[in-house]
Amino acid sequence: MKKRSPDEEMLDAAGAARFLGVKPATLYAYVSRGLVRSRARGEGRERQYLRADLARLKAGRRRRAADGPGLSGALHWGEPVLESAITRITPEGPAYRGRLATDLARSGASFEAVAELLWSGSLPDEPPVWSGDDLGVEPAALSRLLEAASPPLVSLSLLLPAPGARDPARCDVEPAAVLRRARTTIRRMAAALAIPAAPRRIAAALDAGGVARGVAIAAHGSRDRDLVRAIEQALVLLADHELNVSAFAARVAASAGADLYGCLTAALAALSGPKHGGHVERVEALIGEIGTPDRARTIVHERARRGEHVPGFGHPLYPGGDPRAEPLFASAKALAPRHPRVRTIFALVEAMREAGRPPPTIDAGLVAITTALGLPHGSGVALFAVGRSAGWVAHVLEQYDAGFLIRPRAIHRDGEART
Repeated sequence: MKKRSPDEEMLDAAGAARFLGVKPATLYAYVSRGLVRSRARGEGRERQYLRADLARLKAGRRRRAADGPGLSGALHWGEPVLESAITRITPEGPAYRGRLATDLARSGASFEAVAELLWSGSLPDEPPVWSGDDLGVEPAALSRLLEAASPPLVSLSLLLPAPGARDPARCDVEPAAVLRRARTTIRRMAAALAIPAAPRRIAAALDAGGVARGVAIAAHGSRDRDLVRAIEQALVLLADHELNVSAFAARVAASAGADLYGCLTAALAALSGPKHGGHVERVEALIGEIGTPDRARTIVHERARRGEHVPGFGHPLYPGGDPRAEPLFASAKALAPRHPRVRTIFALVEAMREAGRPPPTIDAGLVAITTALGLPHGSGVALFAVGRSAGWVAHVLEQYDAGFLIRPRAIHRDGEART
């Protein structure tokens, strides 16, 4: 039998972790990012890891260390930079404190319960009830700064800093104080979605008895059970996704000792960018460009010919498909199978599949479900912000507890100044 070369040698998980000098959880993170390949061993669930990949990764880490404190490339996409016990990325999607988000969503877990799981590590037996009696600021004051056509996300950008200016205890970073503030703030965020177009709904949204109900009333003016259930599912699937850009922004602010309002404002600013939460708005724009289901194939082929990316498709962490998208598509199909725009979304998914292009992400799933629910344009990214706020708070708490300042170094690059 031909002996394998060292590059073809396979190691089990324990051996691979020892080779890299990391914990097994970090090894799995490398695998989820495509930095290390794994193969099934026999018919069980045990995996083996290619030594060549491990050696290449280890050599890259040594080169970065040799570069000195600049750590060249250490903050590029997909490179682990912090340890966290909150969420692990798996091929089945994110696992919140060891619980798959897709399982939690399908089980009917409330968003509040999942948030408490992220914050404490324990899933409550009964859905928690959070307080939130007012918006923390006069709604009319925010309304005057907005147009009726302003996207809902803008109202959140205005809301978050305002209560902080009136909160004398905002700098108290003890976990109990932060959590009290977080529960109230997230309830307010849900209600604030009504500010641009229907501020009269704010009081009812605050009195709704839950975040998903608050979103339903604020964005749609309805308490319909199917509507609330679909929003709840989306919020749970969005609650956290490890060190995404917005969560990292929240952690950087928290590492400097910023209060919760400041940390959430930093996270929301990051989410608003076109390369993060803005992907959802780009999918909405694409569906408008396609117009009718019969044009989906044409648009896909035109984009491929021009070498353009199709927004809402292809997630680097899930080359086999984003597991969070499937439940949202299933709900959209069940709720509004004949809705013209929903049919266009599904036609786009099919056209991408036929063309051998990447599968859809949660961004496309969000557009499908918000369209099926009849929510206003821009609701997808706003729903994203409300759901992801649970994860932002978890990361803020973890960073407060870690106690160190996140302060990367730059490698000075010589060159002529540009005018």
